[in-house]
Amino acid sequence: MPKRILIFSLVYYPKHGDGGGAEVALKEITDRISKDDIEFHMVTLGFDSTLPKVSWEGNVLVHRIGLTRPNIEVEQFGIWPLRLNKYIFQFIAVWKAHQLHKKYKYDATWAMMAHACGVPAALFKMTHPHVPYILTLQEGDPIEHIERSVRPLWPLFTRAFTLADVVQPISKYLADWAVARNVTAPIETIPNGASLPSAQDYPQEELEELRQSLKVEPEDKLLLSVARLENQKALDIVIRALTLLPSNIKYVMVGDGDERDTLQDLAKELGVEDRIRFTGRVDRTMTAKYRKISDIFVVPSRSEGQGISFLSTMVSGLPMIATQVGGIAEFLFDAKRNPELPTTGWAVDKDNPEQIAKAVEDILAHPDKAQGVAENAKKLANEKYSWKSIVQQMRERVFERAFTANTKN
Repeated sequence: MPKRILIFSLVYYPKHGDGGGAEVALKEITDRISKDDIEFHMVTLGFDSTLPKVSWEGNVLVHRIGLTRPNIEVEQFGIWPLRLNKYIFQFIAVWKAHQLHKKYKYDATWAMMAHACGVPAALFKMTHPHVPYILTLQEGDPIEHIERSVRPLWPLFTRAFTLADVVQPISKYLADWAVARNVTAPIETIPNGASLPSAQDYPQEELEELRQSLKVEPEDKLLLSVARLENQKALDIVIRALTLLPSNIKYVMVGDGDERDTLQDLAKELGVEDRIRFTGRVDRTMTAKYRKISDIFVVPSRSEGQGISFLSTMVSGLPMIATQVGGIAEFLFDAKRNPELPTTGWAVDKDNPEQIAKAVEDILAHPDKAQGVAENAKKLANEKYSWKSIVQQMRERVFERAFTANTKN
C-alpha cells in the first residue's frame, strides 16, 4: 500500500497554478513519483465555482475549499468576497484536513510555504502529533514583509517552523531564515529545478509566427521578462531602462498581476508604451517559445527565494540580467562580482535602470561573449537543477526522512 501525503497549498492547477514557482515545483515533483509509491492529496482554495470540488490533477487528488465565484482568474482573487480566502484558509483547511485524515490516514503532511500554509499545517500537527509534518520554504517576498504580514497569527506562525519534522528550503537564503526561526528539525536545502520545455526546439515557422504576432520588425531586439506583474519583480525598472536604450529595443512582458495597470501607466508616462508588449498569462509551453524568440531575459527582482524562471532561462540558452538577491546569488555569477566562478549572467543592483541599460548594451555589442556566458549558465542548470535529481533528493532526504521521523508529541 502506498504512503499518503496531504499537501497544503493556497492554489493549484488546472487554472490557478501556472504562475508561481511553488505550484510548478509541486507538479514537477508529484508527476515524477508513482501513485503506487506515494499517493499525494491536497487541500487548496478553489476560487472558481466551475471547478469540481475534488479531482485528480496529474498525480495529486485535489480537494478544493473556500469562497468561490464562476469563471474566476488569478487577477480576480482580490475581489469581494474572494479576498477573504487566504485568511479563512488558515482555519478551514485544518477542518478539511481533519475530515480527510479520518478517511485516508495520512502518513505525513506537507505545507507549501510557511506564510501561506504553515499555520494550518501547524494546527493539524498540534492535534495529530504522530503525523510527520514537512515544511517547504519557497517564499519570494522579503522576509521582513512576510513577518510583518503574519503578525496577527504570530504564535501559530512560529509553531509552523518549530513543529516541523523536516524543513526543506529551496535556497541557502531561506535556510538561514529557518535557522533564525529556531527550527530544530533537519533542514534539507533542495532547490527547484529548471523547466524542461525551455530546452526544446520548435519549428522555425512557429517561432516566426509568434514574433510576427508581437508586431516587431526584423531588426528589433527583444528584452523578455516571464514573471508575475508585482512590485517584487521590479519590472518598472526595466521600463525605465528602456528609455536609455535605442528605439529598436523592445520589451516583451509575459505574465499578469496586480501591477499591470501601474506598469502600463508608467510606460505611457515615459513615452515607451509602443515599445512594450504585454502578453498576459500564457501556458508554460508558450513561455519557452517566448524565450526562443527573445534576445535577453531581464527580471531585476527586489527579492527572490530562488526563481524558477531564471533557471528555465539558463536551460534555454538565453543570456540574462538580474539582481543577486536571495537565492538568485546561488546561480547568477557575474564576471566582475564573482571573478572566481564561471560567469552565468549579468548582475545589477536593485532599482538601477542605468546598470540594466549598460548590461543590455554589453550583451548586444559582444554576441560571442554573451553566447559563452549563456552556455556556462546552461551547463550549470543541467548539472545542478535537473528535476530528476531533485525528485530523488526529495524522496530520500525529505519524504523518507519524514516517514521515519521521531515525531514530536
